[in-house]
Amino acid sequence: MDIRSFIDSTYLKTAIQAGLDESQNQVVVETFITEAIEEGFKLIMIRPEMVAVAKQMIAPSDSNLAIGTVIDFPEGQSTIDCKLEEAQQAILDGADELDFVCNYQAFKNGKVDLLKDEILRGTQLALENNKIIKWIIEVAALTDKQIIQLSALIKNVVITHFKEDDYAAVFVKSSTGFYKTKNNEPNGATIPSIIMMLENASPLPVKAAGGVRNYEDAVAMIKLGVKRIGTSSAKAIVNGVKNPNDY
Repeated sequence: MDIRSFIDSTYLKTAIQAGLDESQNQVVVETFITEAIEEGFKLIMIRPEMVAVAKQMIAPSDSNLAIGTVIDFPEGQSTIDCKLEEAQQAILDGADELDFVCNYQAFKNGKVDLLKDEILRGTQLALENNKIIKWIIEVAALTDKQIIQLSALIKNVVITHFKEDDYAAVFVKSSTGFYKTKNNEPNGATIPSIIMMLENASPLPVKAAGGVRNYEDAVAMIKLGVKRIGTSSAKAIVNGVKNPNDY
């Protein structure tokens, strides 16, 4: 099974997180982009400040590689106005897809109206600019009940305010991959969490991010029904090698 069309090849580390200086980390990102072009991947996920660089690198090639970026990453607690400003800049820089971290902490604190407004306005911006949007809910920070409720909330906002033709462009995504868990528990997608998302986000598509370690894991997620998989070891996974990274 060729899983390349499902893979969002991902590099989201800051220089500090990677233990590098800024120029060294940029070299890593540029090498990552080159690899994605050579491997024929569908999309790369990079931080907003690297979108313009990626656009410049992809332009002279024959590649159809799309550029995705993250918004309000990884905490998701900024105001919706700040998120929209960051997203608008990413669009201007050439991003094709926007992965917003939703304010799951506000949701956990009962601020449901805040979440509804955030989902509505963020989705409007993306769709008005013909972009795909993914809402990261951070499953490791949520109880099973909260995963179900938040997936359903996103779905309900979308089906209430947007056309059926738009649904395929609005994903619910499991994780940032950067959430710190206690006792080394999984911080990304798990089979149970993905099943809950699929059951409660439908008809919106689901992206599994974090925790997909190898080709077999990826195929299992695809068979469950996910439409995208985020991984920082895309080349290794599509070639049947175990993912050595956390994401």
